[in-house]
Amino acid sequence: MTRPNWTSPAELRAEFEKRWQRGQILAEALADSGLFPLRIGLKQPSTGQISDDFAAARAWVESWQAADGTHFSIEWREIVHRSLGRNRLPATVVFATVVDAARYLKKTRELARFVEMAEALPIEFGCLRDWLRRYPIRLLEHVESWPKLLAVVGWVVEHPRPGIYLRQLSLPGVDTKFIEQHKKLLSEWLDLLLPESAIDGHFNGVGGFERRYGFLAKPQLIRFRLLDSRLAIAGLTDLSVTVDEFAKLDLPVTRVFVTENDVNGLAFPLLEGGMMIFGRGYGFESLARAVWLQDKEIHYWGDIDTHGFAILNQFRRHFPRTRPLLMDEATLIAHRSQWVVEASPINAELVYLTTEEAALYDALRDNRYGRGVRLEQEYVGFALLSERLAALNSVPACGGGAQL
Repeated sequence: MTRPNWTSPAELRAEFEKRWQRGQILAEALADSGLFPLRIGLKQPSTGQISDDFAAARAWVESWQAADGTHFSIEWREIVHRSLGRNRLPATVVFATVVDAARYLKKTRELARFVEMAEALPIEFGCLRDWLRRYPIRLLEHVESWPKLLAVVGWVVEHPRPGIYLRQLSLPGVDTKFIEQHKKLLSEWLDLLLPESAIDGHFNGVGGFERRYGFLAKPQLIRFRLLDSRLAIAGLTDLSVTVDEFAKLDLPVTRVFVTENDVNGLAFPLLEGGMMIFGRGYGFESLARAVWLQDKEIHYWGDIDTHGFAILNQFRRHFPRTRPLLMDEATLIAHRSQWVVEASPINAELVYLTTEEAALYDALRDNRYGRGVRLEQEYVGFALLSERLAALNSVPACGGGAQL
């Protein structure tokens, strides 16, 4: 016999746990929306089911009789059965107040703490009350850090766009690590509390926190290697400088190579007038600030997979004349034994690829060579690289359009 679908006390508790996790009960403690008294109807046995299995029906009724009065009341419905006579069935469970619901779930302490935290909210932060109603469970996750969080947002509201490093913010018990750990929450609150003029909408997410709210951010560094010792800067050929410093360099190089693999960049052969820039995947806005690169001959060397061509596509948006290095079908086929599987290939339309590049990209995303074929740049033989560079040296810098 299949189990009857009559609502059991255990199922009621499970339903109430879901309501608690959704924040529905806690939110009611801040603003009475009329949810309480909360009435929940119960699925009951039909008269036919009572006739078929009276013992099961009686056990179900007794389970509710035992539960009645423990933080909720039960409204009963009387039925008259032609063979079993009059019987009462539990029809509706009623929770009179939020407090009753919390006691039922053994969440009285959490409810009290939530109300206490909400009441501690400064009057000038009143707009955060709507946030508390939407995300009450998240508030409870920050019980211990609540005073510090309020202190941080209060300081930023009083000192919009302060122009200092987070490390310089002096508040009792608040250090840089604390702010780093709570950036997402702080960002949500600051977006509500600060005027639009104090928020730079060009920056988002945890990574853009400092720039969004006017703090000084850790400078981004660009690492490069000069492949011609005559171009050394104070005797140095492998350097890392800030984005601003790199933009001002205007080095007398003729050819620039960009690679995503550090070892490739370190092992790259010396080349007259050459320079190697160590890439970092997607995002070349910082590099694009170096306007002096625009008139250089630039070669990009990435993986032969869908993401590799997507990065080349993005790079070429900033540097239209960029040529690919060892990102062609011949290189791919020559290294068949080194192929691996690309974990998460993309399927985007890449508008900055040449006809040949687009054909190879389409073949990869359509799995014409096999599913998710990928050749990582570090597996390309250096003998082949030397051949390509030798061919390059036979062509004057910035001349010709040969693909490498």
